[in-house]
Amino acid sequence: MKKLLISLMLCTSGLSFANSACDMPKNDFDGLYCLNKVYQEADKELNENFNKLKAKLDNNGKSTLKQGQLNWMKERNNNCSRKDSSGFYVNLDCAASTTIQRSQFLQDRIRECASSGCQNSKL
Repeated sequence: MKKLLISLMLCTSGLSFANSACDMPKNDFDGLYCLNKVYQEADKELNENFNKLKAKLDNNGKSTLKQGQLNWMKERNNNCSRKDSSGFYVNLDCAASTTIQRSQFLQDRIRECASSGCQNSKL
């Protein structure tokens, strides 16, 4: 029992340390780690909202939504990443904020579907 309590305390303090490390990153790699966590969560929410909205749409709406998502991904990639002779670069701050904006757009469409009906013209 004592070992279990000690393990739990260490895990809890480790989580607190991870959260505080993102509050005040010590170097660029800490900052990258934290931005990546934000991006991963935003991407997860985006996919959830996409699937929720898709389930509410008719076939024309689904097709429009898919094409809009593909266009959005292309624009995100063009704005938030680049590739040159020295490597491939992703601006995670750009990717996260762009993904959050798109997720909010999809959430707004879900809300419309629930309140006044799905409007394919807004997709």
